Amino acid sequence: MPRPNDAAVSLQRSASNWLQSRWYGQRDPGLLLRSLESIFRKAVTLRQAAYLGGKKPIERLPVPVIVVGNLTVGGTGKTPLTLWLADFLKQQGYRPGIVSRGYGGRKHRQPLIVGTDTTAEEAGDEPVLMAHHSGCPVCVFPQRAEAARALLAATDCNLILADDGLQHYALGRDIEIAVVDGVRGFGNGHCLPAGPLREPPERLASVDLVVHSGTGPAGSLVMTLLGDTAVNLLDPGQRRPLASFAGQRAHAIAGIGHPQRFFEHLREYGLTLEPRVFPDHHAYRRDDLAFAGTASVLMTEKDAVKCQGFSAPNLWYVPVAARLPAGFGEQLLTQLRTKTHGQETA
Repeated sequence: MPRPNDAAVSLQRSASNWLQSRWYGQRDPGLLLRSLESIFRKAVTLRQAAYLGGKKPIERLPVPVIVVGNLTVGGTGKTPLTLWLADFLKQQGYRPGIVSRGYGGRKHRQPLIVGTDTTAEEAGDEPVLMAHHSGCPVCVFPQRAEAARALLAATDCNLILADDGLQHYALGRDIEIAVVDGVRGFGNGHCLPAGPLREPPERLASVDLVVHSGTGPAGSLVMTLLGDTAVNLLDPGQRRPLASFAGQRAHAIAGIGHPQRFFEHLREYGLTLEPRVFPDHHAYRRDDLAFAGTASVLMTEKDAVKCQGFSAPNLWYVPVAARLPAGFGEQLLTQLRTKTHGQETA
């Protein structure tokens, strides 16, 4: 008998597949979606004009703000890039704090600073992942400026990284970094709901740095994701090379914006998979993984932070780390020196 939320998950998956086929396939989005797109684009233009024209306030903070975001719906690698930035900036003497909307977590009436015992159910999967890996204070709240003020009041951070904040114009920023999916690009080039774009492609002309994930045009900044080891959820001290799963029956699950990227990453190490896609930010339950029996199940680390409560010996996650071109860090530091005159720096 189906569980209470099985129908909802199935409907969400079907709706997502239907949209993806139009956004990234060869299918025309149709007249209705194109009509709704026209309304969406007008709303985006009016909203941008309201902030840039001073009708809506933009809050400037007393420390530098770096925004990481993208133009499309779904995953492009923003979280690995944010973690790379946090580590790099710490090496340069900065004390970064990270703010995020906290998508997938509970709605809070005030900013929530992510602690060691904060769960993904409370704060969202990506903020918990960033807090665990970065060693930086992380705060979640839809109004990013309020989250940043909470960090500045409670910690000694002297720079703010805003994860997925490109369209959050209420937060003033010194540097904008846009991440572009090097494989899927902008899909059919349409804005929501006819296509995957949250803003028109020409928005890239106004950002400071554009990073292509996976691959990109000649001369572009390309970020690659490295991860050749699986970590056991039940015993994190137990690690296995991904190649050691080759020739075995293995399942792979992904509840992320672009699950095929994860599956292809595993196949590069010779794995023969039975993949299963869940909705982005899916709140896993033990029964979601019962289909695998005792066979190995590999998942992303973003999925793993939501499966810790029912870890089993056959559950593994694959952590990844971003690799950027050698000159990227220096470009970033040059932007910081140029754009943050008068603000606190390292």
